[in-house]
Amino acid sequence: QPHVYTPVTIPLSSNCGGFWQGLPANYNSTTQKYPLLIYLSGQSKLGSGSNTDLQKISGGPHSSLKKKKFPPNFIVGGKNFSFIVISPQFKGWPNAEHVDAVINYIVSKLRVDKSRIYVTGLSMGGGVTWDYAGSKYANKIAAITPVCGASAPADAKAKTIADNDIPVWAFHNQYDNKVSVNNTKNWVSLINKYNPDPKAKMTIFQDADKGHDAWTKAYSLSYKENNMNIYEWMLQYHL
Repeated sequence: QPHVYTPVTIPLSSNCGGFWQGLPANYNSTTQKYPLLIYLSGQSKLGSGSNTDLQKISGGPHSSLKKKKFPPNFIVGGKNFSFIVISPQFKGWPNAEHVDAVINYIVSKLRVDKSRIYVTGLSMGGGVTWDYAGSKYANKIAAITPVCGASAPADAKAKTIADNDIPVWAFHNQYDNKVSVNNTKNWVSLINKYNPDPKAKMTIFQDADKGHDAWTKAYSLSYKENNMNIYEWMLQYHL
């Protein structure tokens, strides 16, 4: 059964007027807790959080959920997992506090396994993923997957990510014409300088014709490394 994916026009902070909510089909007939995946979209998807503006959101797991193509479950380490997926819409470029307000609201309203909160995003959202993981909220996150993240690498944030041993799998196109691939390369090398366990890893796609779009491939269920796609990779990790 595909996820039930619906727009919700409830403001979560001064900068977030609404979000898309993806619930496993059997959510209401169980009492279990579910891993939470927060998906942060790109800057062109900013909006008021109204029903109309929420239609702007695209990319990543959001697109799969809208098409009813997102897997109802993943088997990782012999266990069966279904994500709650939340795609917030921000009014302006968000900071760590704005992301945290989303997480706090969802944790207060839905049955979230707090040992399995994952943050992912592309472009602006990828940058905000780095920024959130490098903030005072670092100890909440089980893993991050930033894609072509538009955030300047910062040593203090990288140290926070490493000190909290947040697993990182970052993606970028080598020939990105909007956000330099050096963002991802420098984030990963700064984090690994502090010897986290596990080491931060990155995948740099060499497709010369794809420009900024590393996300179609990164979020594809068929793109795997070590026999794991981006979702299976995240689910290996928990607090």
